[in-house]
Amino acid sequence: MTAHSPSTTQPKALLARVVAAPATRTAALLALCAAYIQGPLTKIFDFNGALAEMDHFGLHPAGFFAVAVIVFELTASAMVVSGFLRWVGALALAGFTLLATFIALRFWEMAPGMDRMMATNAFFEHLGLAGAFVVVAAIDLTKGEGK
Repeated sequence: MTAHSPSTTQPKALLARVVAAPATRTAALLALCAAYIQGPLTKIFDFNGALAEMDHFGLHPAGFFAVAVIVFELTASAMVVSGFLRWVGALALAGFTLLATFIALRFWEMAPGMDRMMATNAFFEHLGLAGAFVVVAAIDLTKGEGK
């Protein structure tokens, strides 16, 4: 049996159709942007909490930064999910994620223990998330916007 026999290409072709389907792509892009949709909605419904978060990270004026983050995350997420200048939204979220990660997850400054381990894991998960946004941008730039 060769590598391209019908018994191996049929499941692969079926999987390719499922993974490449528009509904799957939309669901995957929504999942990729989930934190950037949930976060601003949480900030909108608990604006005092958003202000406290900005204060905690030394971002002043807190009101300006809270509103800017809300607008930015929702706009960039909409761009990624809709396909309108997807590469711009994806690169913007990649950069934002890296910046926020280095501000919020400074595990190297923490004492050893569970909190440091959790921050370390979150730090590297966020690096992976930023990398995924770069991949989305690369695909959009090389295959055509919105596809």
